[in-house]
Amino acid sequence: MATSIRLTPEIEKRLNQLAGQTGRTKAFYLREIIEKGLDDMEDYYLAADVLERVRKGEERVYSLDEVEKSLGLED
Repeated sequence: MATSIRLTPEIEKRLNQLAGQTGRTKAFYLREIIEKGLDDMEDYYLAADVLERVRKGEERVYSLDEVEKSLGLED
């Protein structure tokens, strides 16, 4: 899927320098950045969504004692 984005001149310059110095394409680095960054973005935004549901009382929260008991780990 082709996607278009606008980069600031500073970011484009850095990307061009990296590509030029390593012999890889700008597209290679953009894919790498997106793939690695997407994991972090998913973690952050999905966690923020769960936190909001917890605050609204829409998400069940378990104590450590409850978790240990359910896993048979209580002393």
